[in-house]
Amino acid sequence: SRQHDIISLAKIHVGFSGREPSFYHGLFRGRGFLFSEPAIQKTRRKYCLIERTRQMFQKSNSRGIAALEVFVGGACYGANATMYKLAYADGFSWPQVVGCQMWFAAALFGVALIISRICGQKWTKIGTTLSLKLMGLGALSCTTAILYCFAMSRLPIAVALTLLFQFTWIGIVIQIIITRRLPKLQEVIAALVILTGTVLASGVYKTGISGLDLPGVVCALLAAVSCALFVTMSGRVSSPCSSSQRGFIVCLGSCLASLLVCPDFLSSGVIVGGIAPYGLVIGFFGMLCPVLLFGLGSPHLPAGISTLLASAELPAGLLVSVLVLGDAIDLMQWIGAAVILAGVGISQLHANEPVADEAGRCRFIQRTCRP
Repeated sequence: SRQHDIISLAKIHVGFSGREPSFYHGLFRGRGFLFSEPAIQKTRRKYCLIERTRQMFQKSNSRGIAALEVFVGGACYGANATMYKLAYADGFSWPQVVGCQMWFAAALFGVALIISRICGQKWTKIGTTLSLKLMGLGALSCTTAILYCFAMSRLPIAVALTLLFQFTWIGIVIQIIITRRLPKLQEVIAALVILTGTVLASGVYKTGISGLDLPGVVCALLAAVSCALFVTMSGRVSSPCSSSQRGFIVCLGSCLASLLVCPDFLSSGVIVGGIAPYGLVIGFFGMLCPVLLFGLGSPHLPAGISTLLASAELPAGLLVSVLVLGDAIDLMQWIGAAVILAGVGISQLHANEPVADEAGRCRFIQRTCRP
């Protein structure tokens, strides 16, 4: 009622706590001057300004935390390349590394799924068709891992990682083919910038293509194509389930596909032979942690900003290789990595729509759920 609103405004304006009801009653009866219409409007404007300021700071803080979550999630992918190299140095083959990544990732997602159920989160019932689609995405993700692990066994980390990042402009080409439209100037510029950064970051400008292993280069580029296809197909498959449930189903498809290159993974004894620590680290940093962090942070950020922050994999991967393996990466390679990130940023200049709904959130998480 108007009387209740006026009394509330008076308490805000005067600063009383309500222990003087006769005073407010007198003001309401016209014995004061605070309740003229201009005074009421002024008080309301002051209150609304304070409330908007408070909400702005809360929103800013929330977006800052969300940006940090997505950035850390992208950086987690950077640990994969170094762990691959360590596993190879320990005597394990690339098919075994592929198998351990997929099976341990599925196990970790299964644990996360059980924990979420214990905490009261219900599992969502999804149909057979959607389950098969998600498992198909997992098989495509495993294809990327197969090609990437083979390339990593024959190429330096900087070269393999920068070649994999070609999925950014390859994905643009796939979208152009699917939509049957001409490329935008922004997309052409982004592709050229990324290619320029690749020449610098991979070191090709000083060694030439002849100094690299040709099968490794081909497989790294095919991994980029496979990853771009995964990104495109993931954007067309949305699911109503939680991040852990979706990740578990996707990983089941990956596990089945990994049997094509390492059919005896479960029976060969390699798990107890020393590959388990690598599988846990790769499964955690390469699958579980990014998906969960993206699920927390991406709903509060525009899609373009989320994609750019998730590209932290490239500098993180180079930095981890320097710190752990002692790889020599010169200044031009770091500049090349920065140029690639700039190209990713150019491609996302107008992709600033918020990922607010559940379907959009799921599409972003699935797009970034890759090896």
